[in-house]
Amino acid sequence: MADLLETRASVTVVDGRERDETDVVVAAFDRLSTDAVTALREVTVELGKPIVLLTDRIEEGGLTAAVACRVVAILPKSAVTDSRVADSVRSAASGGMSPASDLLGRLAEHAERLHREMLAPSQPAGAALSSREIDVLRLMADGFDTQEIATELSYSERTVKNIIYSVTDRLRLRNRSHAVAYAIREGVI
Repeated sequence: MADLLETRASVTVVDGRERDETDVVVAAFDRLSTDAVTALREVTVELGKPIVLLTDRIEEGGLTAAVACRVVAILPKSAVTDSRVADSVRSAASGGMSPASDLLGRLAEHAERLHREMLAPSQPAGAALSSREIDVLRLMADGFDTQEIATELSYSERTVKNIIYSVTDRLRLRNRSHAVAYAIREGVI
């Protein structure tokens, strides 16, 4: 990376002994793993400078850590060119970069997904199920098979299978028995 950047007239590469002259840190990792995040944190504490990160893979939680470590740009390592890195370094050095908008956007999406999946209060089971789904679950609990449920409700077998799939997938249930047990436990049927 140093050899790549040294070819650019507007970028000066400094080694570890010249830390006072550092304006921007360029960090390159195959993947942003916990070890990589630890290294970024150490650099952030020691230098407190903006970081341009080159990586091809970010593991769960890595994006949040990257923002906390003053990463202002993430470039795909596999598609890096000397001009892209140099442009990012110059922009970060001039203060023209705050954490990249796409980086913050991805972080916001991640936070929203976490909120939706983990923190949002769970709604009552009855509110999560339509009347069609409740009818199918009730007949499943009574021991009806797919064909019998379709006949009873005047649906096609495909519709019944889609309803069952929708319920089990949306509520993260393993199978039909689990869906019936869930409906009974939640007082829906």
